[in-house]
Amino acid sequence: MNLFYTPLHAKTGDVIPFFDERTNRFENFYLKNWNPDAPRDEIIHGWHRITTEDNRTYTETPVHIHGGTGSVIYVDGLYHLFYCTFDFNPSVQWVRHATSEDLTCWKDIPEDTFQADGKLYRLSDWRDPYVFWNEAEGQWWMLLAARENISVERNGCVALCVSDDLKHWRIELPLYAPRANQGAYECPDLFQIGEWYYLVYSNYTDGFSTCYRMSRSPRGPWLRPAVDTFDGRAFYAAKTGFDGKKRYIYGWNPTRGENVWDFDPGKNFGKDYQTWNWGGSIVVHQIHQRPDGTLGVGPVNSVSDAFTAASPVTAQALTGSWEISPAQAFGCSENGYAAAIGDKIPVQCCIRLQCSYHGNAAGFGLALQVDETFSQGYYLMFEPQYQRIQFRSGLRMYEQGGQMFPYAVEMERPLRLEEGRVYDLELYIQDTIGVLYVDRDVAFGFRMYNHRGRNLGFYVSDGNMTINNAAIWTEN
Repeated sequence: MNLFYTPLHAKTGDVIPFFDERTNRFENFYLKNWNPDAPRDEIIHGWHRITTEDNRTYTETPVHIHGGTGSVIYVDGLYHLFYCTFDFNPSVQWVRHATSEDLTCWKDIPEDTFQADGKLYRLSDWRDPYVFWNEAEGQWWMLLAARENISVERNGCVALCVSDDLKHWRIELPLYAPRANQGAYECPDLFQIGEWYYLVYSNYTDGFSTCYRMSRSPRGPWLRPAVDTFDGRAFYAAKTGFDGKKRYIYGWNPTRGENVWDFDPGKNFGKDYQTWNWGGSIVVHQIHQRPDGTLGVGPVNSVSDAFTAASPVTAQALTGSWEISPAQAFGCSENGYAAAIGDKIPVQCCIRLQCSYHGNAAGFGLALQVDETFSQGYYLMFEPQYQRIQFRSGLRMYEQGGQMFPYAVEMERPLRLEEGRVYDLELYIQDTIGVLYVDRDVAFGFRMYNHRGRNLGFYVSDGNMTINNAAIWTEN
């Protein structure tokens, strides 16, 4: 059974979370992006409803809403769905409203459709409506992905509309407009934990990420935390859902290979070289609030509890100096590189271990899908000098990869690294998908296509590394 939901012949785009108190389960929706080779008689376009009780297994139902991201609420015996549609030439986006008694059959209300005002906001970006009751102000709020109507192109913002009846909306000044990015702030979301309000949005210019801001008031001012993202590049368009006890954030880890933007190299070097698709597999993180008010994420229970059989990793030294026992591996290479290879990685598993470093280590970490040459594969590189984890794929390990992708960093996540501190690592793998959690507080997702069926490894460069209790967990 999958850890991360991937529909047959399709990709999961934006998830619209909705916890239904009537059924006591998440009745989520998502935008379905069919693969080019999907059987034509199976294709049903539009929103699809995905019911789940554990945020891992889903029952899917098409609902025939044709449009972009939105939100669902339940008020006075009726479900309300807000979404967006698009016109081209000229480019105009619209907010639309539909209602339902069963979450499957929806009745559109054409007279409730409205666009941006063309004064405060541009008509071309007016999408992803998120509607909720603002208890503090006693009115309905709608947040939208929008762009300010100003002269500069760094005009992405979160727009605000208010209503008393869910039908007539008054357009107000932006809720958040830092004038930092060229694109609209997609999939906006807002929630409260304790005294803090959190504004969530996704940005696709100057990088791809889902970010958040913090405030003591739903109207701001909005503070940017030192680490303002929930995951890395391979987690986008994320929105949150709350079941009354726990809050989750739902994003998609993109696949590769369709070359929609015609960016791929002419020669096929495998999917690791190819550009990201729009959509992929649903990854769900559980959100928690740290003592300082910032947010961390960990795995959902249904994923972490999926694996019940542990096999201790048996490691073998390749280079450098190693002391290896059944429960520990200590690697030392003060002026070079120490590498050790372990067991084969199953198609679906969880790798759990504790690690620490000593000395002035340039880097240490895990190697995935490597062989005894310890060359091509995938590397989770903990780099104290840069206070980050870096992900590097096999394409970076030889000259052609460096020529095609000359940038220094492939993907990275900030992480505070301290000498002697023990870090708990959990790495969940489902075929090509990898999601790493550090101390159940920091998440880092990625993809691995070109290499599989090979081994786990450990390494340290210019320092010492200790691995404890390394085990590969499987479902049986």
